[in-house]
Amino acid sequence: MSDDNIFTEDILSPEFLSDDIETAADESAGPSFIEKALKWIIIVIVVLIGGELILLLVVNPCLPLSRIEVTGMPELDVAMVLKQAGITRRSSYVSVNSRNAETHLKALSVVASAKVIKGFPNSVRIVLEGRKAVALSFVLLQDKVCPVFFDHRGVVFKIGYENQETTAVPSIPIITGLLAEPPFLGMQLPLMSRTLLSKLAHIQEAAPELLAAISEITVTRKAFDSYEVILYPVHNPVRIRLGSELNESMLRYVLLVVDVCVSQGAKIEEIDFRTGTASYTIKEASSG
Repeated sequence: MSDDNIFTEDILSPEFLSDDIETAADESAGPSFIEKALKWIIIVIVVLIGGELILLLVVNPCLPLSRIEVTGMPELDVAMVLKQAGITRRSSYVSVNSRNAETHLKALSVVASAKVIKGFPNSVRIVLEGRKAVALSFVLLQDKVCPVFFDHRGVVFKIGYENQETTAVPSIPIITGLLAEPPFLGMQLPLMSRTLLSKLAHIQEAAPELLAAISEITVTRKAFDSYEVILYPVHNPVRIRLGSELNESMLRYVLLVVDVCVSQGAKIEEIDFRTGTASYTIKEASSG
């Protein structure tokens, strides 16, 4: 029993208690300083990250665009394209309206489609697709003969040559009988003409060599918006009369028949395929 009393007195002695309190105080002081330091470090990191986010999400999108890319139609002047799209040196990611810009760019007669892609936070990419000519006509404008180019939708997208020195005409068929009035840029032909040009576009894509063998196409209008087509081959002086049916297989067959007839020495002036079977007209012998 006395041993127990001695042990208790030792534990409860002032010397023992004071040592214990000092040790606990030392231990509590260490973690408190580290925690404060960690808190300040975290605060600084959060502030830095917040600043970066504000710069990235708020400031940069409002700054002038750092990169503008125009692709698809290198023949167009970039400054003109940007002006048409409403993009200036002060334009920013936030201020550029993609839909409005695309609408304005499509208003250009030579542009078939336009896509304005905004790249966060301060770049814009403009992708253009130009209209492709499937046929052309020649008209007299201001006492000058000028080519008029049509695309597969029957849109007049170019009149005249690129410049005064360039007079070369692309290897596409010349078509007559489509224009009933003076042409203008952006003009769209009637449905009948659009149907024919769409057929020519399909042939041009599938078998361009067939259209290259045709020098001229004449369209003869009939009642109820129907029409007939007359073809003039490049190498054979034969007139080919068709109905409104014009496709790759028909054109291939027609050219084959012409080649066979000419190779046999027949003096043919016209071959008529409107009834489904070929009938031809012989050239009259010239007297004298």
